[in-house]
Amino acid sequence: MIPVEMYLIVSTLLFFIGVFGFLVRKNLVGMLMSIELILNAVNINFVAFNRYLFPEQIEGYAYSLFVIVVAAAETAVAIAIFFNVYRRKGSETVKSIRELKH
Repeated sequence: MIPVEMYLIVSTLLFFIGVFGFLVRKNLVGMLMSIELILNAVNINFVAFNRYLFPEQIEGYAYSLFVIVVAAAETAVAIAIFFNVYRRKGSETVKSIRELKH
């Protein structure tokens, strides 16, 4: 049986890689992928804590399924916005979205 600390280490690494990628990237698609890494880190925590604290219940799995559904909806909306920005500006950088405000 894998100890819960290993799951938490993997989850922490995924979370910080996602935060670093979100802060460093200028490309909108790269930023979206970083947000997905952060959400996957949260899912690992939900499942790991559910397995070790309440192995007979499924709340952690249900929460992680809910996070996956919300992430899919967020991705669909974000990609639609990216397509519109790319059509208008011809670029997919954060700067092109800031220029739409003016």
